[in-house]
Amino acid sequence: MSDRAFRRPTYVMRLSADEFSAKRIAHLFAETYDPETVAASAFESENGWSVEVHFVNNPDRVAVRDLLRAISADAVAAAVFETVAQKDWVLASLAGLKPVHIKRFVVHGAHDRAKVCANQIGIEIEAALAFGTGHHGTTKGCLAAIERVACRCRPKNILDLGTGTGVLAIAAARLMRCTVIAGDVDPISIATSRANVQFNHAGNFVRVSHAGGVNSPVIRAGAPYDLVIANILLPTLKRLAHPVSLLLSPGAIVILSGLLKSQVNAAFAVWQAHGLTLLHRETIEGWTTLTLRRQGWKSQ
Repeated sequence: MSDRAFRRPTYVMRLSADEFSAKRIAHLFAETYDPETVAASAFESENGWSVEVHFVNNPDRVAVRDLLRAISADAVAAAVFETVAQKDWVLASLAGLKPVHIKRFVVHGAHDRAKVCANQIGIEIEAALAFGTGHHGTTKGCLAAIERVACRCRPKNILDLGTGTGVLAIAAARLMRCTVIAGDVDPISIATSRANVQFNHAGNFVRVSHAGGVNSPVIRAGAPYDLVIANILLPTLKRLAHPVSLLLSPGAIVILSGLLKSQVNAAFAVWQAHGLTLLHRETIEGWTTLTLRRQGWKSQ
């Protein structure tokens, strides 16, 4: 995920509650705020039910607490506000984490290189100022979706929009042994993903391109695409629906992530209007990944 929203500070309100209250709180914020600027999610974790509300702009904490008070005083007391900077996000995501195992993929750091088995696809990603270490729920969902796609068909031409560290482009290329165009608008992501592609022996398949959206000459020249992966955020996913639909081959598959549960219907409605139907939906750690298909798709 490398949308510009993660280049700015991210504002988050978190709290723990019982299942009923958590769902009520998430629903209340989803109904009260503009979904383009605020996303609320209730999900079950190891320690019980949690609520996360993500704000594009620094929220009015008094107004937020007043809204929580409509549910319960306990919710007001439990609310914690955080401001997560770009550097903090990346370092926090890597600190002390073990390798991530998603089907055949193992995303790991250099210190865990020896733990990758011969029948697994190891992808080594180190700390960098670009999003995509494999440990976030959106990345896990995309990796699982890539594996499912590979089990049902063999895309020959893949586009990864918002490539970040390049982990998804590398995974697709290593698994499917086909051409992948990996685009990102951020220079740090471009440099990081190019280095990761070469280090992970995917240089013969992956071409990293500086691209804001799909108007890059490299991206347009590579069309039509059999598989498009977009792990970004709701506003950008909605804007991409029309231009990406023009670059798809008949029966192409699209993997979308970066969506909280409350945002799924809004995202799917836009893509459905451009001729795509739902193949699969999976939620990991409160984040949902959608796998869509264009008419004409057949398994092989």
